[in-house]
Amino acid sequence: MTAPTPPFRDPRLPFAKRVDDLTSRLTLDEKTAFLHQFAPAVERLGIAAFRTGQEALHGVAWMGPATVFPQAVGLGATWNEDLVRRVGEAVSREARAMRARDERVGLNVWSPTVNLLRHPLWGRNEEGYSEDPKLTSAIATAYTRGLRGDDPAYWRTAPVLKHWLAHNNETARDTSSSSVRPRVLHEYDLRAFRETVEAGAVAGVMPAYNLVNGRPNHLSPHLGRHLRTWTEEDLLVCSDAGAPSNLVDSEHYFDTHEEATAAALRAGVDSFTDHGTDSSKIVARVRGALAQGLLTEADVDAAVRRQLSVRFRLGEFDPEHDPYAKESHFDTPEHRALAREAAEQAVVLLKNDGVLPLAPGTRVAVVGLLADECKLDWYSGTLLHRSTPLEGLYERFGADRVSFAEGVDRVRLRTADGTFLHVLPSDDVPDGARGAEGALDPALLAGRTDLPPLTTDATGTELALIDWGEGVLTLRAPDGRYLSVAEDGYVRASADQPGGWVVQETFRLEPHENGHLLRHTGTGRPVQVAADGVKVAADDADAEVFGLTVAERGEDAVRRVASAADVVVVIAGNDPHINGRETEDRTTLRLPGQQERLLRAARAANPATVLALASAYPYAVDAGTLPAVLWTAHGGQAAGTALARVLAGDVSPAGRLPQTWYADDADLPDLLDYDVIGGRQTYLYFEGTPLFPFGHGLSYASFGYADLAAEVGDQTVSVSFTVTNTGEVAADEVAQLYVRAEAPAVPRPRRELLAHRRFTLAPGASTRVAFEVPLSALAFWDVAHGRWRLEPGPYALLVGASSEDVRLSTTLTLDGEPAAPRPVGERGLEAADFDEQSGTQIVDRTKTAGDAVTPAAGATGQLLYRSCDFGTGVTRTTLSVAGTGTVEMALDGGAWTPALSPSAPSAGPYDYTELDGAFTAGGVHDLRIRLRGSLRLAHVGFSG
Repeated sequence: MTAPTPPFRDPRLPFAKRVDDLTSRLTLDEKTAFLHQFAPAVERLGIAAFRTGQEALHGVAWMGPATVFPQAVGLGATWNEDLVRRVGEAVSREARAMRARDERVGLNVWSPTVNLLRHPLWGRNEEGYSEDPKLTSAIATAYTRGLRGDDPAYWRTAPVLKHWLAHNNETARDTSSSSVRPRVLHEYDLRAFRETVEAGAVAGVMPAYNLVNGRPNHLSPHLGRHLRTWTEEDLLVCSDAGAPSNLVDSEHYFDTHEEATAAALRAGVDSFTDHGTDSSKIVARVRGALAQGLLTEADVDAAVRRQLSVRFRLGEFDPEHDPYAKESHFDTPEHRALAREAAEQAVVLLKNDGVLPLAPGTRVAVVGLLADECKLDWYSGTLLHRSTPLEGLYERFGADRVSFAEGVDRVRLRTADGTFLHVLPSDDVPDGARGAEGALDPALLAGRTDLPPLTTDATGTELALIDWGEGVLTLRAPDGRYLSVAEDGYVRASADQPGGWVVQETFRLEPHENGHLLRHTGTGRPVQVAADGVKVAADDADAEVFGLTVAERGEDAVRRVASAADVVVVIAGNDPHINGRETEDRTTLRLPGQQERLLRAARAANPATVLALASAYPYAVDAGTLPAVLWTAHGGQAAGTALARVLAGDVSPAGRLPQTWYADDADLPDLLDYDVIGGRQTYLYFEGTPLFPFGHGLSYASFGYADLAAEVGDQTVSVSFTVTNTGEVAADEVAQLYVRAEAPAVPRPRRELLAHRRFTLAPGASTRVAFEVPLSALAFWDVAHGRWRLEPGPYALLVGASSEDVRLSTTLTLDGEPAAPRPVGERGLEAADFDEQSGTQIVDRTKTAGDAVTPAAGATGQLLYRSCDFGTGVTRTTLSVAGTGTVEMALDGGAWTPALSPSAPSAGPYDYTELDGAFTAGGVHDLRIRLRGSLRLAHVGFSG
């Protein structure tokens, strides 16, 4: 007789029942093994091995050639949900097609990144969509819907959102804590995640490396309190790489890995990405935690069920019913066209005095360090096709109308004995782009050792020197290969591009005696000339002292071609692997000095100089002297063609800035200041004058706005208006709707995006744009009562082409919920629920939940709580505190009470004691609290 089909194999049953059945059949050891990223097969049940995690931020990454779309920030700049959905669909189709021939390709994709681009110096700015939570969630929802597919039961891929939560710094990213007040948490950081998850195409999230309010994100109580309440789907929480070990090793949050692993699992982490493919350490830690009573089998079961839920949705157990099982779309003509369309739509025209579009027959000089580059980033796939700005302009205008100067400094490096560094020929060695073969962890890809090391001779080799800023430079041989250092320590011209987790192609020239040390940044060691070749030295004592012989300055080459052209296009920007990337924040908004010199040289030689920035983040540039400025993120495989078509006017630009471009470094808050409200950050609160505002972007057409109508319904506000193309070319416009509370009782945004729409209009054509905005979108988080509240009063609705280019406005008066004082006489105060603060930071009340407030290092902390209702009167206060220091209190602008302090230091930061003191108040008052020392204040109670 044939054995009956187990329920988990029965496609007629709901997934939940099948998951329960399979979980019940697994042994505890088998379930424990599932908790690592690389879950092993269970052969007795016919269960295959499974890997969580496949990078797919703007194309399938790390696994070899694939279609490469614009960086995520570029997709955000399109402001086009339909386009981004189609990009997500193409990426997921290629993931399926690639998996069919390489089972290492995963379907649990770790994309998109929904961290808000709060600070433009964040090294990973390229990975996010926008500084605005509404725009971010709109673009992320579109991408996840494309990744998921439209089958009601089965998913083409299973997207995981990164990185939970409040993560915008690479500096000390695994030990720094983001101090996030409740209003910022709910109105800003949680919001992008929430609206994307609620849209129904998200399979999970990945916690970030950092801490929030003193607690590691891998222990975040918000995973259970908020995330898992936003959807009925099981959400899989995958740790970031190495983060579980960080709980002990770098954060020192726990003494043992068993405690840390148990705490993370109980907090909601389901899959542990740690120690690469070696699952033994995580498995041992889970077993140890079970043996010590820190975990139960039910805790393990909960995590396993969530993983299995994703696997069932991906069709793993129903290949005959999976509609995506035979997906074969890969590098199709449609995908190539979509890559170009996305790159075109991502271009933002920042300024244009009429020089663009370029007239037919224009003689164009293309100059700059990125003019003949198609740059990739850490989360890119390997290029199948490649288009640089120079190639795009050659194709569009003809090689006879286009001249080129890269603008590199051409140098030779002279040794102390008078010889020069020499690159030996390597014509017989096959080419190979880094990562072309694919790798589960490209950080482990080794440099090439099949090429000869550099040597020296009497004439040497002329090298192209590029200074990427802050003294970090690359050196390139005449054959196009970059000098690089492999594991054996030798210097070779071996890399097709700078790259890798630790970049091995960057150096510094450090003044030393009568010359320079050439220091390799990847190893930190200087270069020496040895008998067997050029290599890095053990220490400075063995270093070679080089002289620098300059054959040509880049500015001279730029001047030559610029002076002979009708128009100069300067392509400037960044290399995504250098000075601003994962693990490294930027230090300034300025362009690197070499690129500023090239721009000045071009402008001096030819006033008709266009600046085209190709970068992963904003710059502060002097746009006033330039007739035109454009920006595009690194645009993927079709970047050059797209830019050329925009410059030529084949496509009218309609990208819009997804974040504020600040005019100066002085406009920026501290990188670790996460209080966007108190710090007046992003377009929502910034009160200065930006270089270019959020939502800004020009067109080759012009548009008129008219006939604004707005009506308040029971649950929504209906807004409509007419947009007309008053220009002479067909073009896209991006209509934007903002709101501003006109008489708020608490600080509210200067304006806040409610809705937007991108559409195409022919010359003279009009369209009626209509939005239905839920009234809940106008609410704010009321810290006095711990909930959302729509404040009554006037609200301005602002319609226009950017956050500052407002064309139409009207004011509506809404019937909201009136403010009510804090019932502190009844409930007391949670310390973190302040209205305003200075000199404080929020920390963890316990290791599992709750917040407390403490003075920032060396500061006196001030807290303000408005409209506190003490009822008929109180006479005493009780403060829950830990640590050492003092607390003082005052009503309104009155005198401070005598300081209260613990009689002895607490045993630890989580050992709270209660301070009791006299405090007399009645009725409604503002309450001020002053903190000194290292005291943690968690709660303030009143009685009497």
